[in-house]
Amino acid sequence: MADIATELVAVERKLWEGKATSVTAETTEGEIGVLPGHQPFLGQLTENGTVTIRTDDGQVMVAAVQGGFLSVSTKKITVLADKAVWADEVDVSDAESRLQSDDPEVKAKAESELRASRRAKGVA
Repeated sequence: MADIATELVAVERKLWEGKATSVTAETTEGEIGVLPGHQPFLGQLTENGTVTIRTDDGQVMVAAVQGGFLSVSTKKITVLADKAVWADEVDVSDAESRLQSDDPEVKAKAESELRASRRAKGVA
């Protein structure tokens, strides 16, 4: 299967870099799946979205992201997130408690983390 250089970078750290067979991201225009050979474009990530990366060795990695951009060129896919955390780093009970927050940013981050956690487990 074809692959493409891919990286997921947040302001505070680089989460991953390698070869991927596909990347799926939630943008302000909707969820988009990108395969090698996709037409170049730049998309804005949602404030409480998820990104799924399928690596060339068959691994599926899911991250919760808050804002940023998805950049696709003929040679590379780059996810530049304002904030990002891997689904397996999410404290589910803490995220569930933050759903009750009156702060919309805290609540949105919790929703994103829980969605990423469910996706990683194959539930959503």
